[in-house]
Amino acid sequence: MMEATDPWGSGTAYDRYMGRWSRHVATEFLWWLAVPSGRRWLDVGCGTGVLTRTILESAAPSEVVGVDQSGDFVAYAAAQTADPRARFAVADATDLPSGDGAFDAVVAGLVLNFVSEPRAALRELVRVTAHGGTIAAYVWDYRDGMQFIRTFWDAAIALDAAAGSLHQGERFPLARPDALAALFESASLQDVASRSIEIPTRFADFDDFWAPFLGGTGPAPSYVATLDDQRRTALRERLRVSVPTEPDGSIPLYARAWAVRGRR
Repeated sequence: MMEATDPWGSGTAYDRYMGRWSRHVATEFLWWLAVPSGRRWLDVGCGTGVLTRTILESAAPSEVVGVDQSGDFVAYAAAQTADPRARFAVADATDLPSGDGAFDAVVAGLVLNFVSEPRAALRELVRVTAHGGTIAAYVWDYRDGMQFIRTFWDAAIALDAAAGSLHQGERFPLARPDALAALFESASLQDVASRSIEIPTRFADFDDFWAPFLGGTGPAPSYVATLDDQRRTALRERLRVSVPTEPDGSIPLYARAWAVRGRR
């Protein structure tokens, strides 16, 4: 069995791999939350700052703090975000550097499934949320709804059975609506609700589909980085014949995320 390491290094590589899709999910997620303007926000596991910047653009916050345990991601997010209402810090989701009730809205985008102790992380999210404030999160539906990831692992496993232990659909039981809702209810949050968010993920051509897997950042790209040239080529060509392709060469897929919200 292979060991999953989930390296998160390059902000540029991550944005090419996943960031362009997460921007669309973030917009729909914030519309669903409908947090009033002028509120204080905390973005836990901010990564490259996609959700933070979407909050700034669409939620009219008074401030947004983004935290992530990756110093490289925090530096990238800060460099990409010029808005004076935003600031960033390196911090773990289970040990947030903020006082009790410091924020009106606390969100975690595409991160809770990667946290080793999600219950401990949620307790911290609750602690730093003001009474009556909103706590919310979303994760990709790796099992069934993240088509370009599912297509990748189906091809990888067909060539290398050991790759099955790395498939996020098997590794992350939290990435389901019932599991997310149960987690939030276990924290005694009120008005817990969940929903799906689906977006199209259309690739211009096969090179546009394949190139993001070569960046070494994230589970699938890190697996590709372990392959020698022959095995990497075999995987690439198997994917080439596996993905649905339109007459113009584009690849039409979709991605689904599961979102959950509650109130302290």
